[in-house]
Amino acid sequence: MKRALLAVVTTVIGLVLLLSFKPHDVTGATTQPPAAIAQTQTSATPAPTSAEGSTSARTVDGDAVDTRWGPVQVRISVSGGKISDVQVLQAPNENRRDVEINDRALPVLQEEALSAQSAEIDSVSGATYTSDGYTRSLQSAIDRAGL
Repeated sequence: MKRALLAVVTTVIGLVLLLSFKPHDVTGATTQPPAAIAQTQTSATPAPTSAEGSTSARTVDGDAVDTRWGPVQVRISVSGGKISDVQVLQAPNENRRDVEINDRALPVLQEEALSAQSAEIDSVSGATYTSDGYTRSLQSAIDRAGL
């Protein structure tokens, strides 16, 4: 009877430890930002937004949206009343896993946004938090641009 009780207690403890394991840990952190972010971080000064007509080219920054793994912020370029480009100003990049996820997800999200011309885009599997932050920041930029 004691062996059975010991086996049950050991199993429960093991299960609790397994369920409390957090796989998204910052061990092995790197300071290298994802390639998509590195290109846009060279000009950290936000581009001025303008209230000119919809035919002129302009840029509009979206809100910085806090996600579980860090902030996400985008900047849209508007030309002729349409989104001509989406740049990522901020995205989680605290460790290798963040960089790996965002190197894969951000180009897909950009392509989807340009194709849809709206923030109603699909999330990238495996990058749910980044996708959510991206679409929310994108929507705020679209609202500011008056599109």
